[in-house]
Amino acid sequence: MADPPQRIYAAYQPAIELAHALGVSDRIVGTAFLDAKVLPEYADRQADVDYVPSLPSREALLQKKPDFVLSGFNGFFAEQSADSSVGTRASLRGVGVQSWILSPLCPSEDGLTDQSIDPATVKVENIYRDLRDLGALFGVEDKADAVIADMRQRIAAVEKQVADAERPSVAIVSPNEDGSYSIASGIDFGSHIIERAGGTNAFADLSRKRNIDVGAEELVKRDPDVILTDACCDASMTEQDARPEVDAILRDPALSGVTAVQDRAVHPFLFADRSAGVRAAHSIELVASVLHPALVD
Repeated sequence: MADPPQRIYAAYQPAIELAHALGVSDRIVGTAFLDAKVLPEYADRQADVDYVPSLPSREALLQKKPDFVLSGFNGFFAEQSADSSVGTRASLRGVGVQSWILSPLCPSEDGLTDQSIDPATVKVENIYRDLRDLGALFGVEDKADAVIADMRQRIAAVEKQVADAERPSVAIVSPNEDGSYSIASGIDFGSHIIERAGGTNAFADLSRKRNIDVGAEELVKRDPDVILTDACCDASMTEQDARPEVDAILRDPALSGVTAVQDRAVHPFLFADRSAGVRAAHSIELVASVLHPALVD
């Protein structure tokens, strides 16, 4: 694009928060599908932009006349998506709308779902790369550099604090209605949050897709030291709203033998906190404070 985008549509939490972090809130013509409350530093900016809780149809998107669509997940453009799809990125380009999927969750080719993610891209460094590239594209390079520097400093501080600590095993878990549980696998960005916070993902060896359903017996077998919930999805959601998931896990008799349940080391956590974006530093600090409260402020 010859000129920086002036009419940006942002879909999903990571993209919305990243756009605000880069200081282009005044260019946002619409936002959709927040998994939780935005971080406090973006609350006023988000309150000033148009928001819809569900992903728009292609027609509704184009009515906003965006020249750029920024998405936190590739389901927005996937042909076989469970989410509302606005068409492939190529089809949007055909009507003059450029687009971007945050690289930790970008598929190998246009139109694919998140099952096509390359595990090698699911890293904090890819967030920095997106910030640099989008900063250049939006004409806000200095702001991007400042955001990256802040994230690097905060994450490095946590890693230093927990460097010599024992590393508990952690599972990110959400109860399903059928009695099974959805867990965050090794391919999910949650693994990198746990690792940098001084833990290990109890399901790190699984990499078929980001979210995997398992039975209670598998959780018992893996026996995590700590369980984090995975609460989602509402624009007003906070950690307090994850308490029902904590209670459901603690009450499940099938999990009574799990170390995390016995020790009541089941903690409220949000799906938004394991999404790859500028929230990463906040999430790493949060998880580290849970895993190593004596070491992390």
